[in-house]
Amino acid sequence: MSGTTSVSTRFRADRWWSAGSLLTIGALALASAIPLAVFGQWQVLLVLLGAVAGGGIVTWVGRRTLQRQRLALDRLEDLLERRAEQIAALSHELRTPLSMIKGATELLLEESPGPVNRIQEQFMRSIAQQCNQVIRLCEGLLVQAKIESGLFEPRFEQTDMSGLVRDVVLAMRSLSAECNQRITLDTPQVVSAIPVDPGLILQALTNLLSNASRFTSNGGRINVRVVEIDDGMAVYVSDDGDGMTREQRAQLFRRFITGRPLADGTGLGLVITKDIVELHGGSIMVDTTARRGTTFVVTLPAVRPS
Repeated sequence: MSGTTSVSTRFRADRWWSAGSLLTIGALALASAIPLAVFGQWQVLLVLLGAVAGGGIVTWVGRRTLQRQRLALDRLEDLLERRAEQIAALSHELRTPLSMIKGATELLLEESPGPVNRIQEQFMRSIAQQCNQVIRLCEGLLVQAKIESGLFEPRFEQTDMSGLVRDVVLAMRSLSAECNQRITLDTPQVVSAIPVDPGLILQALTNLLSNASRFTSNGGRINVRVVEIDDGMAVYVSDDGDGMTREQRAQLFRRFITGRPLADGTGLGLVITKDIVELHGGSIMVDTTARRGTTFVVTLPAVRPS
């Protein structure tokens, strides 16, 4: 955004400068073309002085416009930085008490203080689940605020995407086992390493698999495939759920839109995933049809983005 604004500002300033220069040159040409017999030397001198003064005024106006636009751009950058700092502070203030509530709930579930009955156990599991959801929301808001404000710099490392995807799938299999869902993985044993931030890509892939798990029914299947392409790597995540309509597809990468009514989650997962992939110079595509499942395709370049 700042790069586009700066280019536009320079273009306007150059346009003002050009207008002043053309005015001066035109007046000089006009003055030189008029015979001295028509106007005396003093009249020609006055014309020249007026032309130079007019060009200076136009140039001064252009510089003032450039200065005002630079000040407006600085104020906008300060506003974005303050917004990111406020969200970071809010996320921290919320996560700390929520983590304490979650820890206390887990101790009660382990029956460390004493035995609990079945109804109490259900209530405590509900508390722990809601705490986890709000903690994920805080973390998602923090990551997205940093990326959008330009304060976030990924740490690129030459990474084996096959091994990274395998780690994500193994972690998700233990969670999906509760829903009796099966996650299959198709990946080459050896692939070329590409420059990525492992932590960010791990989060993006986890978001995609979590989203696929929410949309896959009990006993359903999720397929993950890694393919080495000419200019990098592609990761496919497919589910056999209900898919999405055209209207749901249009709302897919918007905050707090989950893609279906009464669904778990906040809709931030896919928004953050898209931000992370684009931060790496990659792209994310969706192939979905109502009642026929959904496939997300993430492509990452083989070279580090400039």
